[in-house]
Amino acid sequence: MHLVLLGYMGSGKSSTGQLLASITNRNFQDLDNVIATSEGMTISELFKRKGEIYFRNMEVEVLNDLLQHDEPIMIATGGGTPCYGRVMDELDKNENAITVYLKTSLEVLTQRLFPERHNRPLIAHLETEVALKDFIRKHLFERSFYYNQADIVVDCDERNPKEIVEQILLELF
Repeated sequence: MHLVLLGYMGSGKSSTGQLLASITNRNFQDLDNVIATSEGMTISELFKRKGEIYFRNMEVEVLNDLLQHDEPIMIATGGGTPCYGRVMDELDKNENAITVYLKTSLEVLTQRLFPERHNRPLIAHLETEVALKDFIRKHLFERSFYYNQADIVVDCDERNPKEIVEQILLELF
């Protein structure tokens, strides 16, 4: 069974995914890293050179390829992946995939993302915490419909990655 982590950027998908993969003996695949490697450039460069639509199409293509693997894998999606096209419908239909939403509050996301915003193409242009918070608020409003369709929802605000993994394992088994 594939495990697919969903959540807004900064929710901890990569760190949680790596830990969960090691505990459950799954290969870890970060969608952004797979795309960056296959395209030979960073996600920021990809956004600048080819645009967001190209990137979103790549996300869908790479996710579908990963879900075809015979051995169970751990996939950390991009924050917008489940909201594009029919990704959530396809994940819901896939009997070999369990989706997990790492639910993180607006306040925690803002605290985590503000210092590293220049490394994130969608928020690199935001200069103040207020502007970032407004941006995240709008995105969470738009995306929560998709995120909340996950098979498992884990509240991550008061938990470190180890505690998040423990909660996911409790829900799975």
